[in-house]
Amino acid sequence: MNKSKVVLASFCILAGAVIFSACKDKRSTGLEYARNMYDPLAPNPDQPLSTTNEDLKSFKGQTAQTPPAHTVPVGFDKYEYPNTKEGYEAASAALVNPLALTEANLKSGKHYFTVFCAPCHGEKGDGQGHLVKIEKISGIPSYHGDATSSRGGLMKDLTAGKIYHTIMYGLNNMGSHASQLSPEERWKVVMYVQQLQKIQ
Repeated sequence: MNKSKVVLASFCILAGAVIFSACKDKRSTGLEYARNMYDPLAPNPDQPLSTTNEDLKSFKGQTAQTPPAHTVPVGFDKYEYPNTKEGYEAASAALVNPLALTEANLKSGKHYFTVFCAPCHGEKGDGQGHLVKIEKISGIPSYHGDATSSRGGLMKDLTAGKIYHTIMYGLNNMGSHASQLSPEERWKVVMYVQQLQKIQ
């Protein structure tokens, strides 16, 4: 037997032993090279926190902590008007569209309106979107003409604040669009809706 055959046979026997020894306990994960890759060092926010460490006693056994008072998450815009009739009227009186009336903003507002609003309100804001025709949904008001709002007044007279408030919270069968549209996108939709209100 030459030397290379002995080495090959030895390697095969060793490899077979390793394979068979690895298969004996099905629950075993085998050898672990770097344990810290499996066990995270940071506390899991969903689990109770042990308070044995002096530095962590202020956490009172809770990993996820309440943020300090008056803090705001990064990128969060607070909307201070509640989803009530009073909040609706306060938004009407106080809110003004901060965006300039430009062709680019109107074009962008038309895009968001087409995607999120037109299925019910219609491309022209006439309340005749394709969902109204297919599903036979009724009660979708037109933004122009003599259509009235369920909160009172004509739809063509709605202020920017009222439109924005309705986008934020929804109304009747219309759900909130606050999670789909950023504040800037909402204002662009408001701007476009106010252009639709002018159609005779």
